[in-house]
Amino acid sequence: MLQMRGEFMGGDGRSVDYGRLATSALFKQYAALTGHLRTCAVATLSEPQRMAFFINVYNALTIHGLVSLSCLPGSVLEVQHFWKTTCYNISGMVFSLDDIEHGILRAPPSLSWVTQTLGGSFPLQSCDPRVHFALVCGAKSCPAIQVYSEDNLEQALTMAAQSFCGQEVHIFPPDMKVSVNKILQWYASDFGSSVDQILRNLSLYLPEVTRVTLLAMMDKGPVTMEARDYNWTLNKL
Repeated sequence: MLQMRGEFMGGDGRSVDYGRLATSALFKQYAALTGHLRTCAVATLSEPQRMAFFINVYNALTIHGLVSLSCLPGSVLEVQHFWKTTCYNISGMVFSLDDIEHGILRAPPSLSWVTQTLGGSFPLQSCDPRVHFALVCGAKSCPAIQVYSEDNLEQALTMAAQSFCGQEVHIFPPDMKVSVNKILQWYASDFGSSVDQILRNLSLYLPEVTRVTLLAMMDKGPVTMEARDYNWTLNKL
């Protein structure tokens, strides 16, 4: 994944040269290696190891799924049931993109359909909302692609959150309004139970001047949070 990022992705990590990647020896080598996933002992991994593993697998699977299409779409939305049918065999079980995101990375074991089907050794014990700044769905409005490990996980997730929020959270003090990426509306409950709580949590990842201004706005009165339209155009170079 590191090599693919270096050779076939934009410098900001938010775009992929799918055409060149599809015909590369590196992609053929990568596709062959994915067969080893079926023998991975994921259940023995620690929580940080499992989180890093499934973030990396999710992003790699998204790219793999798109590269494998006979015709590259203008948007991933043009691919019917992409997130439900794009899968890897991991530890002898089939996981789709939806399974990984909503059944392992987001849902606690007690609520996860992965737990009900496979047992509680796969889902994370709790949802770290920073995961939404790490998962890439193939659209231009998605976060940047990074490679995560047990050692860099905490720092890398915080940096991903800072980068995404710094670019995607816009404040308008005269209007007492905050404009955000649609991801923060879709998964609002992962960030807090109210607009105030969500914005205070997001403020932790904003540049200092922006953070201070936002908190001052919130101390003054209720702030409205609005989500911008999502750009589903394929994130291709």
